[in-house]
Amino acid sequence: MNTDPISDYLTRMRNAIMANHKIVEIPTSKTKKEITKILFEKGYILNYKFMDDCHPGIIKIALKYHPSTKQSAINNLQRVSRPGLRRYVNVEEMPTVLNGLGIAIISTSQGMMTDKEAKSKNIGGEVLCYIS
Repeated sequence: MNTDPISDYLTRMRNAIMANHKIVEIPTSKTKKEITKILFEKGYILNYKFMDDCHPGIIKIALKYHPSTKQSAINNLQRVSRPGLRRYVNVEEMPTVLNGLGIAIISTSQGMMTDKEAKSKNIGGEVLCYIS
């Protein structure tokens, strides 16, 4: 049993990127699915597939690399809020990652979204991670 599934998700992604893997498989959960959808929408991953027919369910993520330099689209994955220390912010305290070049994934009462979307909707929430 894993006590922090989001940290496990980010660590699996980080390890796959460092090993230059094209595909990474991660056990599924609702939170991980939402984070994966956000990463795809923002262009950090190439594609994804939810394999819910097997037990436990798996998320297959195709990682995105630059064609000539073979550098990943994701440079940094950092967990912010964790089970031992939750980090909540309101709209005024909303973080910016790399002066707006990266994203912060926020869990709000209206679902998961990026920091920019949360600012535009004028809602705060729990800062899950930074991605750049």
